[in-house]
Formats: sequence, C-alpha cells, structure tokens
Amino acid sequence: MDSEINTLLWPLPRAWAARHPTAVDAMLSAVLCAFAAAGYVRSGGLPGDRPLTIFDWAVSAVAAGAVAGRRRFPRTLLIVVTAGLATQYSITQHRNPLLILAGAILSYTVAAGTDRRTTWMHIAGSGFALYLADATRRQDLLTLDSLPILTFLSMAAAFGDATRSRRAYLAEVEERARRAEQTREEEAQRRVIQERLRIARELHDVVAHHIAVISVQAAAASHLLDRRPEQVRPALDLIRHSGDDVLKELSSIVGVLRQSDDPVVTTEPTPGLSRLPALLETVAAAGLRVAFEETGEPRELPAVTDLAAYRIVQEALTNAHKHGAGTAELDLTWSGRSLTIQVLNDVALHGDTTGSGYGLVGMRERAAAANGILEVHETPGGRFTVHTALPYEDKK
Repeated sequence: MDSEINTLLWPLPRAWAARHPTAVDAMLSAVLCAFAAAGYVRSGGLPGDRPLTIFDWAVSAVAAGAVAGRRRFPRTLLIVVTAGLATQYSITQHRNPLLILAGAILSYTVAAGTDRRTTWMHIAGSGFALYLADATRRQDLLTLDSLPILTFLSMAAAFGDATRSRRAYLAEVEERARRAEQTREEEAQRRVIQERLRIARELHDVVAHHIAVISVQAAAASHLLDRRPEQVRPALDLIRHSGDDVLKELSSIVGVLRQSDDPVVTTEPTPGLSRLPALLETVAAAGLRVAFEETGEPRELPAVTDLAAYRIVQEALTNAHKHGAGTAELDLTWSGRSLTIQVLNDVALHGDTTGSGYGLVGMRERAAAANGILEVHETPGGRFTVHTALPYEDKK
C-alpha cells in the first residue's frame, strides 16, 4: 500500500517519494482532509442533518495527524484513533468517516511493519474498545454496531500482513541469490588458487630437477674444459637433453593454461612411475649414485597417486643431488594397500644446505592430494630421510 500511495495517489516521482516518506504521508493526509471538508460543505453537515461541531473538527484533525505520522508511531496512533472513534460514538452516537479511514490506514501500517502476533493483538484490542463503547452507549451486550468497522480494520490489517510477507519473501529470495553468487565466487576463487598451487608445484618439480642437472653438468664441463676436453662432450650432451626435457615438460604444463578453443593441445601422458628408469638414468648421469630397491608386486596406480609418487621421488633425488654427498638410497615397497617411498642420502659436510623450502612443501602437498602422508627428518648421524605412504585401492 505504501508503494501504491507513493506512486498512484499522488503524482510524484518514485525516487523522491522514497526519500521523503513523511512528506508523502502529509500530502495524503491533506488530500483526505480536503475531500472530507468538501463533502461536509456540499452536504451542509453530517448524516442526519447534524451540524458540524468543534468536536467533529477536532476528531478530523486527529485523523489527519494520525495519517501524517503513521510511519513513525503506527501502533500508538492506532490506539489514539481507536480511542477517538470510541469517544466520539459514546458522546454523539456517530463516527467520523475520516477517522475510520485513518484507522484502516494505520491498521495496514502496523501489519506491514510488525509481526503477525503484534498486529492481531492491536486489532483485537481496537475491536474490543469499539465494542465496549457501543455496548456502554446502547447498554446492550449483544450489539453489533462496531462489527462493520472492525471488519474494515481487519481487512486493512490482512492486506498489510500480506504485503509484509511478500516483502520478506522477496528479501529472502534476494539474500539467497546473493549468497549463491557469493558461494560461486568463493568456489571459483578456491579453484583458481588450487590450480595456481598445482601449476606452481609442477613448475618447481620440473625446473628444480632439470636446472640442477644442467648446473652440475655445466660446472663439470667448465672444470674439464682445460684438463680433459674429450670428456666435455658427454656433459654438454646431458645438458642439451636436460634442456629438451625441461622444455617439453614446461610445454605440457603451459598446455593446461590454454583455452578450450586453442588449436594446440598437448597429448603427452602425465608423468608417473613408468618414467622412473629414465629419471634414475638422468640423475646418474648428473653424478648421483642411487641404490634402487623395489619390494612387492607393482600395481596400477590412480593418475593422481602415480603423479604424486613420481614427483616426490624426483624432488627427493634432486634435493639429495644438490645437498647430499653424491649417493642416495631409493626404496619402493608395495604392500597391496599403499605404496611406501623412502629416499635416504648422506648430507654433504661442506655443501650448501640452504633452500627456498618450496620443494618440501610441494612434496607434502603432493602426498596430501593423494590422501597420503609424508615425513621428512634428519638423523643425528647426518642422514636425510624422506618417507611417504600413498594409499591406493588394490584391484587384484
């Protein structure tokens, strides 16, 4: 009803009416008073040829003030209007139409702005007050003179309650839409972060391993260039092969970032333990002697677990090569339900043991992505151990 009053009863722009609700109510009150006054003047008085009195004008002023202030004090003004109706009927046995209309407007306002229980308590109180005034005036407990007015007020309250319910429903729908949009944005952001972390792990695993091999071989080639130049070529060949490998794997990773409509899509399989022999050959050529032992019957692993196992071994051997004494032990144990990987190496006495720490973080994240665990520790004897267990479902 507020919107109908704002847009239909008075030709004002909706935005202005929304910013000045009190002014709109004052204009509505003035319009109602003008119609009532015109009716009084035209008819020469009230029904029954009763002339207008100061009391009638006072009641009309109360009705006008109640309509003008309905948004600020709706329940208080409803009580005042009800008291005015009851008092006027008790004194004159007549009711002011403007006061009845004001009571209906206030009943709507109370219902639209408060809960249902409070609304009907006020309507019931107004009805009882009107009935009590009628019964006292007529000295008849079975009088029904107030029933039409009570019905009118109840209809206005029901309309206000329906409006409040509709507003609450629309607000709930808007809130659900806002929460759904927020949830979608959070999910998209979470996926972006996960993808960035995955790509960061891939880049670190690829670059750290191959660049370490290239660095060692480049240093060896520089050392042998003057003393034994015939041994430089194998080192340069290994550098070239490592460079080719890192370019291929970087190309594979970058392929993930391509859009679906890009014409070039990589078809290279995801790295797994099937590439372990090539990895061992690479680290051996780089100068790391690895004692490899495999226990149990190998199984076919899920793609995530297979990739995690390969990258953990690759990172552990890279760290052993960079910070170790030139030897390492690699043990793979197949138990039927989990694959246990253990890499041990002696820590170099005078080597560089500093690092970014991203490699260890990446290995832990790899293990967690495959629902596994990873432990890293250094023994008092100067041995560095990487131990991980990756569960899988035995299909045999």
